Amino acid sequence: QVQLVESGGGLVQPGGSLRLSCVASGRIFSISTMAWYRQAPGKQRELVATISSGGDTNFADSVKGRFTSSRDNAKDTVYLKMDSLKPEDTAVYYCFASLKSTPSSWLKDYWGQGTQVTVSS
Repeated sequence: QVQLVESGGGLVQPGGSLRLSCVASGRIFSISTMAWYRQAPGKQRELVATISSGGDTNFADSVKGRFTSSRDNAKDTVYLKMDSLKPEDTAVYYCFASLKSTPSSWLKDYWGQGTQVTVSS
């Protein structure tokens, strides 16, 4: 069994910052891509950021220059630092990981339960 648990969400004023964390636990041999998605009310889930096992990152145009992501492979943890937050960043943020549970297993995708980020004055 593998679990992804996000933390760090909350209410922040426009222009503020938050740092989300996501810890993977359970039967994990190796983690390939990790990512952050978000889903606002009434909208489809969208990709926010991806980070490879080597630390290469990609970001949605809407967050470029404001969000950064990093990971600690030793702790099976990925972070999303969000600066200059805007009301339109309000959403539930989900962690994603593609990983192997054993050396011979296929990559399998896992999701966290989500953490709410609300940007409002």
